[in-house]
Amino acid sequence: MLEPFRVTRSLSVVISAMLLASGLCGCQTAATPDVTGSLGDKAGSGRAADPRREVEASQSRFQTSPKDPEAALQYGKALRGAGQRAQAVAVLERATIAQPGNKALLAGYGRALLDNGNFQQAFDVLGRAHTPDDPDWRILSAQGAALDQLGRYDEARQYYASALKIAPDEPTVLSNLGLSYLLSKDLLKAEETLRSAYGHAGTDPRVRANLALAVGLQGRMAEAEKIAKADLPPEEGAANVAQLKQLLSRQGNSRAEVDKIPIAATARSQ
Repeated sequence: MLEPFRVTRSLSVVISAMLLASGLCGCQTAATPDVTGSLGDKAGSGRAADPRREVEASQSRFQTSPKDPEAALQYGKALRGAGQRAQAVAVLERATIAQPGNKALLAGYGRALLDNGNFQQAFDVLGRAHTPDDPDWRILSAQGAALDQLGRYDEARQYYASALKIAPDEPTVLSNLGLSYLLSKDLLKAEETLRSAYGHAGTDPRVRANLALAVGLQGRMAEAEKIAKADLPPEEGAANVAQLKQLLSRQGNSRAEVDKIPIAATARSQ
């Protein structure tokens, strides 16, 4: 039986990993329009059916035009999609060294660092991807996610607040903020924030899954399951519920395999 109003250490690790993914929603510029989800990936038709083929195609383009920032960004994106996080960091690091003032490259590099668990470095790089006189709410949100990963929750929420001043009621930022509250074990505030995100997100499966998690952690499993499968085909809804239960059960498993816990059974958007 799930004990309400408690987040154990192992589940906090899981939530931390999910916040990382949600934070990556924020690291987006006009030149890097790819977005990932918080517990799973937002539906979209742009994702390659075969990540390896996407890597091969983008690698070929990059090798032909190694100084083209868009080629580097697409190659890094494909590598991330294939789970080759360290390689993505290496590619984008070289690209930013060659073009240190390219903010789109810096944003992509910062995101790759977040993917790879280099949180402090990601925060620093993302800070160079925009300026105080021209802030990007997406990058502010990603910086908040990096700070949450470092356990600096109050600072992270200042970044989310700044992002929300630019993009009021933006559901991806609210979702990040809600997961931040989950990390600090404030489940009531997490649920309140995620409900607000859900209200502005329409049918975004990432936000829905995060809200289901917040409700489930409080022991209200019937309600959590209803949220997890709302507006979905029966098979997909059942998959979401099953994975939600799997995630919640890991709060008692100190060896939880964080990287194997997708919630939303949907495809990654571009």
